Amino acid sequence: MKSFFIAFVLFFQAGSVGHLPIPSSSDREWPVYSGGPESIHYSTLSQINRDNVSRLQVAWTFDAGDAYPNSEMECNPIIVNGVLYFTTPKTNVVALDAATGKQIWRFDPNVDPKDPARTIRVMGKMRSRGVTYWSDGNTQRIFFAVRQYLYSLDAKTGTPDASFGDSGRIDLRDDFGRPSTAWATMTSPGIIYKDLLIIGSGEPETLPAPPGDIRAYDVHTGKLRWSFHTIPHPGEFGYDTWPKEAWKYSGAANDWAGLSLDTKRGWVFAATGSAAADFYGANRTGDNLFANSLIALKADTGERVWHYQTVHHDIWDRDLPSQPALITVMRDGHQVDAVAQTTKSGYVFVFDRETGAPLFPIESRKYPASDLEGEVTAATQPLPTLLEPFARQQLTADMLTQRTPRAHAEALARFQKIRSGGQFVPGSREGTIIFPGFDGGAEWGGPAFDPASHLLYVNSNEMAWVLRLVEQKPSGKTVSGKDIYLHQCVTCHGETMRGTPPEFPSLVGLSQRYSDDDVRNLISQGAGRMPGFARLGSEQIGALVDYVYYGKQKRVKSNGRSPFDMKYVSDGYNKFLDSDGYPAIQPPWGTLNAINLDTGKFAWNLPLGEYPELAAQGMTNTGSENYGGPVVTAGGLLFIAATSYDKKFRAFDKDTGKLLWETTLPAAGNATPATYEVNGRQFVVIAAGGGKSKAPSGASIVAFALPQ
Repeated sequence: MKSFFIAFVLFFQAGSVGHLPIPSSSDREWPVYSGGPESIHYSTLSQINRDNVSRLQVAWTFDAGDAYPNSEMECNPIIVNGVLYFTTPKTNVVALDAATGKQIWRFDPNVDPKDPARTIRVMGKMRSRGVTYWSDGNTQRIFFAVRQYLYSLDAKTGTPDASFGDSGRIDLRDDFGRPSTAWATMTSPGIIYKDLLIIGSGEPETLPAPPGDIRAYDVHTGKLRWSFHTIPHPGEFGYDTWPKEAWKYSGAANDWAGLSLDTKRGWVFAATGSAAADFYGANRTGDNLFANSLIALKADTGERVWHYQTVHHDIWDRDLPSQPALITVMRDGHQVDAVAQTTKSGYVFVFDRETGAPLFPIESRKYPASDLEGEVTAATQPLPTLLEPFARQQLTADMLTQRTPRAHAEALARFQKIRSGGQFVPGSREGTIIFPGFDGGAEWGGPAFDPASHLLYVNSNEMAWVLRLVEQKPSGKTVSGKDIYLHQCVTCHGETMRGTPPEFPSLVGLSQRYSDDDVRNLISQGAGRMPGFARLGSEQIGALVDYVYYGKQKRVKSNGRSPFDMKYVSDGYNKFLDSDGYPAIQPPWGTLNAINLDTGKFAWNLPLGEYPELAAQGMTNTGSENYGGPVVTAGGLLFIAATSYDKKFRAFDKDTGKLLWETTLPAAGNATPATYEVNGRQFVVIAAGGGKSKAPSGASIVAFALPQ
């Protein structure tokens, strides 16, 4: 009788949500990046639901206090045993009481362990999207990466585990199977299978770069247990899709967005990015497996089960930008285990999880060849045919901005001088429109999936970028600092050295921010997405510093050609904007989409975000750039922040897309939220770090709950 009464009360409290299962203890937590090993951003919690979400209020706020100009805070916090773990803008790891936001411990990896009084200078953007938790029921560990190091911390105290690697850390540049001084790190957390920590890596997008091996480490010792070579070695499957020596010098093809795990099958799923260099591939002719591929591996051994390559010989930076989502869909009246992969190009690929067979038709389409010397483009590229894209596919003149007559005229004049032929048109000397842009379409926030309705929710950018390639002059017997800059640095920082902040910082006025010794060390060792250039030697590094730092044109002895030199390089990451800094195309500039993966049809879509100053002028619902994913709940809700300019955190009806609640954060929530229950109270939490698209930076974790 008592159990019946409890069930009746729960049903009554759920209101319009309907009959819902009682969440298990693990369902009340958010123990894994993206919510669970399936990476579907879903929670069974329903205390906060359609009927009461309008009453949400701030429950607590924690400010990490280490924001700096253009810093970001993209972490998706995890919650285990009532403790919330997250990473700060300077990649400290912090443990909080998840009910109150009170700090339990903090670990700062920027303090030199050999000299605790010395703090390591933070140069350039640091990025961490979260941490990984492991426990055997007694021992508990937190794993996370900063710079080139992967750390193991005691989850109770935050102290490094002395038995793991070298005094609690391993060097991510090791174990690639070839000598390399190139930079390697992790922007997204690894995933746990038994006593293995399986990881991808974040790497430079220009050469030199290490290969993007998927690696598994022993959680106790930090010893490498297995590697899967995404640039195959001789005798391995896919070796014939590269030049014979490419495995020795080519790089990237890395999983930087995170991994997913099928615990029943014991399979790990990886989604890889392009090979380096991003935009010119004359030294990597062929399809380049396993770049741009969805890969199923046996988690025990790293053995390949199946794969699908979504872009052949990528020269557009068409990385697979998010974790594979392990889902279940209906086919012919039966449930089918599947995997869905969102893409920068605005498509969703859906496969049978067991066999890798496509669950929606995919067609190989022909595309034009490159007219750049040495470049050999793939003849065809695969695109889904039944599943409609969630982003527009080709920019035409009639889609240019109408915001003002002047803005339209300027955009049209520029548009008429560059190429715009849709997906997979090669980069060119005059410039080629990439639409959706280098940041998507879909991005690293990843989609959410509702197991009840089989709706996939994906937020999308609709920004156009321009890919322009410039020819590099052959090196003579001597080179100037400017020559070295144009060969090595122009792709990211541009010919004017102004970059595209905050992603690629401006080098103008560098002497006012850093000492020349700091700059020399940075160039030599690398940081973040920037590779190290120690191979240039001290003379060339000195000439480069003299040019960037002082504007001097010192000439030094040339090192000659190397496998890393490119005949063509990009002139930078350039958005197609009007002279006022707004997108030079008509809205929407960002969207939120719900797609039924049983049928392939859209359930709803709408603009996501706006520019406050344009909204004040009456130009509302434009959508805006958005970074960070959604979370869907059994309470009938879809939570998402993501928008860079309006700093809003929103809740929508997951079935209709109706906006039910919104609030303004202290900084943009360019991250994926988490939801959990502690002491019978459900919380929704978001990292408010800003820093994207020149928005102000912050360092706050903000938790919301219903009034007590």
